[in-house]
Amino acid sequence: MSLRINDITPDFSANTTQGRIQFHDWIGDKWVVLFSHPKDFTPVCTTELGYMAKIEPEFTRRNTKLIGLSIDPVDAHDRWATDIEETQGHRPKYPMIGDTDLVVAKLYNMLPADEPGTSDGRTAATNATVRTVFIIGPDKKIKLMMTYPMTTGRNFDEILRALDSIQLTASHKVATPANWKHGDDVIIAGSVSDDDAKALFPDGWKAPKPYLRVVKQPG
Repeated sequence: MSLRINDITPDFSANTTQGRIQFHDWIGDKWVVLFSHPKDFTPVCTTELGYMAKIEPEFTRRNTKLIGLSIDPVDAHDRWATDIEETQGHRPKYPMIGDTDLVVAKLYNMLPADEPGTSDGRTAATNATVRTVFIIGPDKKIKLMMTYPMTTGRNFDEILRALDSIQLTASHKVATPANWKHGDDVIIAGSVSDDDAKALFPDGWKAPKPYLRVVKQPG
């Protein structure tokens, strides 16, 4: 199944390191970052899971839950967590999905829908496409998808930056420019007329072009 931005995220039931969950119920009224891994005890993913454990409080401050996924059993995730803590200095406290039947990977278009078998006998190479980050809103819709190759560690500071932008633009009629960071100037959304913008932004804006109206970040 193909997924696009603003699609309702597929619901599923799965075993995790914190018990069985029904995904939509687990999301509740929170934002979610779901990030997947091709196999446990892989070097790049070890560094990623450790870094996310380190910066999880930053996501919590943004009303956001973290959940990982790997195509290995939950008991392997628990053993891996010990290695992650030993080598990275931080143990994941967020749940990790054990996608041994490949159901979630297929639902989220990370593996072909007709992929046979289970996690048994599969290698990181055969699961190479299970390297996607999804940001999901409280409305259960996909807001962002980013897929990385196995040899390139993900920049989770960028995921945090993107989350800031997505949450800001969900609450205000603005967009964020290239390389924007929290506190930088933003752009008035193209869907807002100048007349409406005067009411929303009474202090005015800079407009090097009529379609490029720059204001201070609201909120």
